[in-house]
Amino acid sequence: MKSKILSKNIELPVSLLVLAFFAVLIFYFIPERPVQSDPVTNIENAIVTPKQEQASSGLPVRLKIPSVNVDATIDQMGITPSGAMEVPSGARNVGWFKLGPRPGDKGSAVIDGHYGRWANGDGSVFDDLNKLKKGDKVYVEDEKGITYTFLVREFRDYDPKADASSVFVSNDGKSHLNIITCEGVWNKVSKSYSERLVVFTDKE
Repeated sequence: MKSKILSKNIELPVSLLVLAFFAVLIFYFIPERPVQSDPVTNIENAIVTPKQEQASSGLPVRLKIPSVNVDATIDQMGITPSGAMEVPSGARNVGWFKLGPRPGDKGSAVIDGHYGRWANGDGSVFDDLNKLKKGDKVYVEDEKGITYTFLVREFRDYDPKADASSVFVSNDGKSHLNIITCEGVWNKVSKSYSERLVVFTDKE
């Protein structure tokens, strides 16, 4: 599995949100029974972008990344009672953080997804995400049938306790899509991978 980043968003102004809490992004992988148990990954000190007051794009329904054979249904993810970002229940779906911007709107939209082999032998949607290259195209289709194109700009590997504020925050007035998953070495004790991969993309 590759990463997932925690977030906690309350309908408060940015200043209050930043002062109020450190959002912790936790990814729970709960398939039928994954081969390597249920990993839990944390990225602390991640400040989440507050929900936009007005959305110009429709709700995202499909993510396509042709260069790594991704064609996935997008589920809407909120926050669990423990303050973690929810994740898709299936290996091949992805999750959009619905409390943040929609892909295509200003700000940093965030999508997460699973990585790794499941107990039934199935692979996960982001198994090849680390094979992306700068300039590769990422497509998000919304409920209105409009497709938004994003270009891969940057890759970052995060330590589990790294400051991941930049994943959820952008102040340049542009539209971004940041994709999160796990990578690195599997730790049987902590039931987690050693690193988190984030792919940063910009609207074309």
